[in-house]
Amino acid sequence: MVNSFNQRKRDVLAKLDKSSIGKWDEKIISLCEKINSKENYYTTSSCSGRILLMIDQSKKGEDLFLFVSHDKVSFKELKEKLIEAIKKNKNVKFKMEPCILHIACETLEDAEKLFEIGKDAGWKRLGIIGTRKGFTFELNSTEKLEFPIIQNKKILVDDEFLKIVLKDANEKLELGWGKIEKLEKGI
Repeated sequence: MVNSFNQRKRDVLAKLDKSSIGKWDEKIISLCEKINSKENYYTTSSCSGRILLMIDQSKKGEDLFLFVSHDKVSFKELKEKLIEAIKKNKNVKFKMEPCILHIACETLEDAEKLFEIGKDAGWKRLGIIGTRKGFTFELNSTEKLEFPIIQNKKILVDDEFLKIVLKDANEKLELGWGKIEKLEKGI
């Protein structure tokens, strides 16, 4: 089991990043590097949280994301992206997605240690997934927003509402980043 864990770790960490941005987000890279430096852990996926505009459809596909930011977004930037999105002639959603992290663990005991650290760091949705290949510890933050924002080539909300939602989304990103920092200190 130990040899296969180490081989999987080498294989996973050698792969190219398949995320939409093609690299770790700045706010989570230090945590991922710390986890990956540990003998009995490695990360399999991560996101520090993001604000995005995406085409509202049930199936994933190419060009689904019209705008993605892993940083706080200004009202001016969002408004410009909305005006560009109208030209796509598609219904669009605004989303603020929380931070997530998946960590492969060598043993159940290793996963349980992370579970306690994650809980102490303020993460609310934690879980250990066990399979024949091993254990994965999953952390999901709970701060999120989602609503339709463009339909029939029309922005559905006024600027005042958009400013309120954007302030809330930016604050939720910061809350997630705080959890990332606490988790890193605990590991």
